[in-house]
Amino acid sequence: MKLLLRNRQPPGDVLMLTAAVRDLHRAHPNTYFTAVDTACPALWENNPLVTAAGPDWVADRVIDCEYPLIHDANRRPYHFIHGFLQYLERTLGVSIPAGPFRGDVYLSEEEMRLPSPVADAGHAGACWVVAAGGKYDFTAKWWDPDSWQAVVDHFRGRIQFVQCGAAGDRHPPLEGVINLVGKTSVRELIRVLYHADGVLCPVTFLMHLAAAVPARPGSPALRPCVVVRRILTTAHHEITPSPP
Repeated sequence: MKLLLRNRQPPGDVLMLTAAVRDLHRAHPNTYFTAVDTACPALWENNPLVTAAGPDWVADRVIDCEYPLIHDANRRPYHFIHGFLQYLERTLGVSIPAGPFRGDVYLSEEEMRLPSPVADAGHAGACWVVAAGGKYDFTAKWWDPDSWQAVVDHFRGRIQFVQCGAAGDRHPPLEGVINLVGKTSVRELIRVLYHADGVLCPVTFLMHLAAAVPARPGSPALRPCVVVRRILTTAHHEITPSPP
């Protein structure tokens, strides 16, 4: 069956879709030719499971991928990776066991040979990547900029931080870091992660990418990632109606 999977969500969501495609093909090898139409084509580069859909390529089935499982967040014991996977199970009528809890990103041989984009900024040593902001659509994910700065200051002289993020998002500049905000494409950010020793970020695309990008030879198989998650509480007040 020739599938066309579509999704216009941000990169973090598309990255989770790469895992669903991986697990679909693992569970049902030689069953599907899968093409994708997503908002972040760079995440699919070098992916051997994805078919290039040329002008003469016609899908047998087009699926607009969603993850309704998000509506059960905090109530059911599932990972984000199950969202698209369960949707494809129901849509295709097949069983798809979940694989590794990470996205499926592939680097070319050339990308693995190239130095980190951080080297072009004048730093050739070890580093951690920090994202100190986020998108404007979910501002609850943001953390106080002074708190990010306090972490950088605490590790000054021991950890070199590289600040990354999309140019159109909110990323207050930090002192004592290498600033690459708005200076990397998605593929360049993947190379930054490939060479990085760890990641510090809020709940965002970068935390998923930290797990998805393969480890370089000689590095630990699991890349450290410290995620700052704000806990929001709601105060309940008893309101006495005013007299008529």
